[in-house]
Amino acid sequence: MRRTVLVAAHTGRGAAVDSARLVVDRLIQAGITVRVLDTEAAEIGCSGAEVVPADPGAAKDAEVMIVLGGDGSLLRSAELARPAGTPLLGVNLGHVGFLAEAEVADLASAVDNVVAGRYDVEERMTIEVLARQNGRVLADTWALNEVTVEKQERMLEVVAEIDGRPLSRWGCDGVICATPTGSTAYAFSAGGPVVWPEVEALLMVPISAHALFARPLVVSPRSTLAVEILPDTPGGVLWCDGRRRFELPSGSRVEVRRSSEPVRLARLHGVESTGAPFTDRLVAKFELPVQGWRGRVRP
Repeated sequence: MRRTVLVAAHTGRGAAVDSARLVVDRLIQAGITVRVLDTEAAEIGCSGAEVVPADPGAAKDAEVMIVLGGDGSLLRSAELARPAGTPLLGVNLGHVGFLAEAEVADLASAVDNVVAGRYDVEERMTIEVLARQNGRVLADTWALNEVTVEKQERMLEVVAEIDGRPLSRWGCDGVICATPTGSTAYAFSAGGPVVWPEVEALLMVPISAHALFARPLVVSPRSTLAVEILPDTPGGVLWCDGRRRFELPSGSRVEVRRSSEPVRLARLHGVESTGAPFTDRLVAKFELPVQGWRGRVRP
């Protein structure tokens, strides 16, 4: 059976392009068919690779999609990989890179592990979002990290709802509805909790809310979250993973719930990956002080 790997890169970075060429060459030498996106092929310039359109069909039947860049590149690539169920393997060339599995210094080892099939696949919860105004659908989409309802110019007046019941009214800059994966992204910056990826939950985090009760909330993964922009107040904007943008007029309602279609991430064996354990990743990415730790005292 023919093995196929899709390779994508942040071609705006020279380091990503160079790394992509190394990955493509190494995979081809191992007898693996390599695909590259038509929007990136000219920059990568690998003659031995198949060039495919940059649409969800690019990842169909691919064993894994290797992505070279930062978390933004992973989120972009997830739009291609998710419909096909193809696992994503991120190599971090950005700053934080919470979604990435390996750092660029470990690139050769990461590719060797893919060639040898030494990796596992884990599923990350995604959320689906439906925005409407008076029955008119404004957006019907999804997100891996978060969905945000944000102001455009003036403060929003919103009512938050959990499972069909009103929770509170906020004058705020916006509201974030996030997954555990997104808890270290925008929700973290807004004061939300860090949630370990294996925890199944949904988060609601108000942004700069003027209210007595405006704490971040962690709710059941079976819950439905909703945010209503009050009529006769300024409209807002809906962002999904900071990539897809939709206008929200006054009176709009945004509903968020768990999606049945996850994003799959590849986790390598025997490499200094950024994927496990999650505690170590937090310490490394946020440069947390752990001096003086002695560990468990053993008898």
